Formats: sequence, C-alpha cells, structure tokens
Amino acid sequence: MHPKNFQKRKLSNGIIILFEKRDLPVVAFSISNPFAASHETSEIKGIAHFIEHLLYTGTKTRSHEDISREIEKRGGILNGFTAQDVTSYLFKLPSEHLFSGVDILIDMIKNPSFAPEKFEKEKKVILEEIKMYHDDPQRNIYDKILENLYEPPFGSGIIGSEETISTLKRDFVIDYFFQKYSPENFIITIIGNAELDKVCQFIEKKFNPGGKKIEALKITKKNSETMEERPGIDQAHFVFAIHAPSAAERGRYILEVLDAHLANGMSSKLFLEIREKRGLAYAVKSSINMEKNYSYYSIYVGAEKKAIPEVKKLILEGFNNVIKNMTEKDLQEAKQRLIGLRKISSEESINVMNELLFTEIATGNAESYYDYEREINAITLTQVKALAKINKYSTAAIVPK
Repeated sequence: MHPKNFQKRKLSNGIIILFEKRDLPVVAFSISNPFAASHETSEIKGIAHFIEHLLYTGTKTRSHEDISREIEKRGGILNGFTAQDVTSYLFKLPSEHLFSGVDILIDMIKNPSFAPEKFEKEKKVILEEIKMYHDDPQRNIYDKILENLYEPPFGSGIIGSEETISTLKRDFVIDYFFQKYSPENFIITIIGNAELDKVCQFIEKKFNPGGKKIEALKITKKNSETMEERPGIDQAHFVFAIHAPSAAERGRYILEVLDAHLANGMSSKLFLEIREKRGLAYAVKSSINMEKNYSYYSIYVGAEKKAIPEVKKLILEGFNNVIKNMTEKDLQEAKQRLIGLRKISSEESINVMNELLFTEIATGNAESYYDYEREINAITLTQVKALAKINKYSTAAIVPK
C-alpha cells in the first residue's frame, strides 16, 4: 500500500523515478548511482567518495563556484554523500527553481571536468578529512568497529586511507567514473511540489543508457575486539556491536523495536542503567547501520578507562534482560516511540528522499517505505527476545594512554 501522493516510474533510458508530491513550495531532488564503497577492492578504497567530491569541483562549463552559487543564490542547499551501496547528489530549492537545480546536477554527472589542478587539490582535501576523522576518537571509534566486524575491503570504511587516496591517478579515476556511472542504474528521487510529467520528459531527453552493470563484492563478516591506547585524550571511547538483519530483510523492523527499548534515547534501559543509575558515562547512544547487503547494530559509551569492563558487562546484561524481563507493555511503548519518530523525521523532505532511495536499492520496492507503521505493529515480543540472544559480538575501544 502506498499513498496517493507517491508515484514510481521507470523511464525508457532505464532511470527509476521516485516521487512524493507535497503542497509546500519547496522541492528536494537527488540523482543517485548504486556504486559506492561496497563495490571497491582494497587497492582503490575511497574512489567512490573521491569521485563524489570531484563532481562538485566543476564541469566543462561551470566552476565549483558557479555550481554552489547557482543553488545558494536561490536560497537552496546543495549536498551529496557516499554510503556503502550508493552515491547521491542532491539539492533542496524553492519549487519554482527546480529545473535550475536539475540542470546543475545533470551537468555535474554528464560533463565533469576532472581538471588536473582540481584533482590534486581535492586529493589534499580528502587526506585532511582522513586525518580529521582519525584525530576525533568519538568519530574514529566507528571506523574501528567496522574493521572488527568485517574483513577488508568492506571493513576498511568508505573514505579510504592515506595510502589508497595518495596513489589514485587522474586518468584511472576518469576511466573508472565512466565505467561506473551509467543512466540505467540511476535512481532519481523527488519530494515536494513538482510536475512529474515535465521532470520525466526533461530527464528522458538528457540521458541515453550506457549498458553498464555494477557488481557488489563479497562481504565477509568477522568478530574481534581491539583496544587502542592514545596519548592526549582524557575519555575512553567504547563501542559494542553485533551483526544484524539487513535492510533487505524483515528482521530490520525487529531490530528497530529492540533498539528503541534497549538503547535508543534517554528513557532506554541502557541509558538509565549506565548513565542515570551509575553515573558511568555522559554519552550512551546506539546506531543501526544497514543497507542492502549488510547491517550492524552498535552501542557507544564514552566513559573513564577503568569503567570499560563494567560498561561491557552492563551492555551484555542489557541484552539478557530483554530476554528475561521485557513485557508486552514495553513492546507497545517501543513501537509507539518508533512510529512517532518516523512521523517527526518524515517532516524533513531530505530524510524521506534518502529513505525512499535506500528502500528502493535494498528491496526494489520503494513504496514499502510507507508500510513502516504496519511492519512495526506486526512485531511480536517473541521475535524481539529471539534477536536479543547474542553469542558473537565485536568491541572497539580508544582509551587514554
């Protein structure tokens, strides 16, 4: 079941269009290519993210400044991201400027200049980004946990390393871009006040299919635990993580219910136990990372170094307590929380745009995004308790030296 204001179309050039009509005088628009970090070998780790950066540096007729100014002078927002399964280019603009924005994104994707001086400059920018993430232990700990959950190349993360980025050559990156960017793989997502027929006609004329396939690499799971001692920090950063059902599986909804009860928010069991009852930490927060071919669930705690063993024990007890003590009343509260959060999140059109995109890539059925409330309400207490039975996990810690 999908609402009357949603439409999905496949154009003759292979592009899939996902459209949710809204009456507000604003439109969010993205062009996404399902090539990203999970398609990269270890030798070229970070190339998808590098390409994303390069596309904003200029086209054959527009400089970087032209691209950003043409959106921003109209009051718009320009952005992009690289995930594991997709790279996306997006803007949000007042509706009357929709085609100005569309024209810019198409120009970026069809006519990137890859100017030599911009190529080298952007390489330096990404090398600084890598250093920035490494030097922030609260951010770096998430790279560590990925390494402890998956073998390379997947476990090496999205941004790449100093070594892989430094060795990328311009000609190689240009060839790689033209191999991996082909319209029949593109997904265009539009949320807001737009005339779909006009957009589809415009897009049909702009792209011809290129006949290219994108193959994901095998993802190999593992479980390991690491602790890094680092000088110059006062707080220990700890993440506990388990492998979980992916976005292509129904179990993803069970995971969300488990999380809402166990670790999501200030009323969750682990927040109350670790922070409020024992005062062991300031930050206790969970995250669900999932796309089509992978998923992991993590719980982060920032605490004193000596508290880490106790924090780990409390997290394991938290999962056990779900099995032993979670009630039907707890289940209904968790469901109500999730359904409410979805309603609040869906107010922001970019959130809906990205959720529709990830749902389409994971399931080929973007409209199932709108079945969320029904799917959450169908979850049983038995299912949540079964998912809480964990025997394998990974941990990562960065602690003061």
